[in-house]
Amino acid sequence: MQKTRSVAFHTLGCKLNFSETSTLSRMLENDGFEKKEFDDVADVYVINTCSVTENADKECRQLVRRIQRKSPESLVVITGCYAQLKPKEIAEIPGVDLVLGAAEKFNIGQHLRELAKGDSARISSCDIEEVSGFNASFSINDRTRTFLKVQDGCDYTCAFCTIPMARGKSRSDSIAGVLNNVQQLAASGVKEIVLTGVNLGDFGKGPDGNAPIGINSRPENFYELIQQLDKIQGIERFRISSIEPNLLTNEIIAFVANSARFMPHFHIPLQSGSNKILGLMRRRYKRELYAERVALIKTLMPHCAIGVDVIVGFPGETEEDFQETFHFLHQLDVAYLHVFTYSERPNTKALEIKPVVPLNLRHERNKILRNLSYRKMQFFTEQHNGQTRKVLFEDHDKNGMMEGYTDNYIRVTTPYRIEFANQVIDWNL
Repeated sequence: MQKTRSVAFHTLGCKLNFSETSTLSRMLENDGFEKKEFDDVADVYVINTCSVTENADKECRQLVRRIQRKSPESLVVITGCYAQLKPKEIAEIPGVDLVLGAAEKFNIGQHLRELAKGDSARISSCDIEEVSGFNASFSINDRTRTFLKVQDGCDYTCAFCTIPMARGKSRSDSIAGVLNNVQQLAASGVKEIVLTGVNLGDFGKGPDGNAPIGINSRPENFYELIQQLDKIQGIERFRISSIEPNLLTNEIIAFVANSARFMPHFHIPLQSGSNKILGLMRRRYKRELYAERVALIKTLMPHCAIGVDVIVGFPGETEEDFQETFHFLHQLDVAYLHVFTYSERPNTKALEIKPVVPLNLRHERNKILRNLSYRKMQFFTEQHNGQTRKVLFEDHDKNGMMEGYTDNYIRVTTPYRIEFANQVIDWNL
């Protein structure tokens, strides 16, 4: 009788990666693998990588070294964005046995059946132009909140970004496919679904890059998707993870404002508050459009939380450009910022832009905006003091405490009570 093999996963990067890791884990468990924690000794270790920042690359190498020290006989599989972008470089890392590109990650079970320790590292990848399939995936770590991938890839060519090279062209599930997954999740007791994708607002392009035909014999789109999801029984909350400002239409904003299930919470990438820098970045909007979107959201939903992605230290960003970004964000009615320090990525257009911003200046600007984000979140939270809002509590006992989030994304901490776990509770802030 063959011994049951064990597998452990580690995920770097975005919510999309977490949803895909969770799906890969379920696939291997269905193939007879026993799931282990990453710190345990396992027969196979799978690292799902990111390549948005230089640190993700370094972290991947460190993780492989850690496995080598702990369990030198185990198989090490690397997949994800870094694996698609630099397969040969990863295959040369001592201890790596298999590198799976974007087209092959969901065939992991078949690859593991053919793999033996001691062979030279095997690369199973292809040109990103050939990647055309869509694999739906979702995370289920607990029943409280799930990340559901409904879209993948991107047709944009932002100057700083490697994601189109790592994930391929924009493609998505059909509305029928998404509804089927949501019904499964509802049956398993999930309370909140976060819709995720690389360019979520571009939903509607099928696995082959062509738009699936909807019930009215015309292409499907994101607005139609959220309308259909709002009708499904059994899921109490939906969130839209991140959506480009040029794809966040007035009708989507108005729909969320009138929906009982879609939460008053948007995450909208800005990247810079300077139109000059937005142009250099090849973004598809100007700051005036961004300000219009925020103004409409806050008019229809004054209580809505708005999160912002911003990059500091992009090539060509002068002190004046940075101050323009700072003042723009300072006056915007947003709740928090995700601040990224620009890092050079191979084969991106940004490498051709001069002058390069010194690293110490990039870090200084990052610190200034993170401090602004802290003050913004404090102010946003204080505005809701004394209000009663609905909080979904997570079933994690953290030293006698538990956490949950209001509909508009304010974090609440309280002593652990089992009857609150995975429940939506009216809560006085």
